[in-house]
Amino acid sequence: MRAAELDDLFGALADPTRREILTTLQQGEAPVHQLATHFAMSRPAVSKHLAVLRDAGLVREHKRGRENFYVLQRDALEEARAWLALFWRGKLGALKALAEAENG
Repeated sequence: MRAAELDDLFGALADPTRREILTTLQQGEAPVHQLATHFAMSRPAVSKHLAVLRDAGLVREHKRGRENFYVLQRDALEEARAWLALFWRGKLGALKALAEAENG
C-alpha cells in the first residue's frame, strides 16, 4: 500500500463518527438514511463522512432503486492491520533489544 493510500486510510479512521459508521456497517450494508439515525447530525453530514470512507477504500457504495447503500470493505481494514503489525513488530523488536542490552 502506498504512503498516500495509508494516509487516506488512517485519516479516515481518525474520526470517531467514521469509526462508528464502520462499526455499524459490520452488521451488513445500510442506506444513508439508516446510518444517519445513529448520529445527531444531518443526513448530508453523514454523507460527507461516507464520502471520506469511500475515498479511503473503507466502504463501497452501490445504488438500489433511489437509495445509496454502503458496504464495509474488510480488505482495507486488513491492510491497515497488516501495516500496524509490521510497524509494531519493528518497534517491539527494538525495545526488546534495548531491554536485553541494559540487562545483559
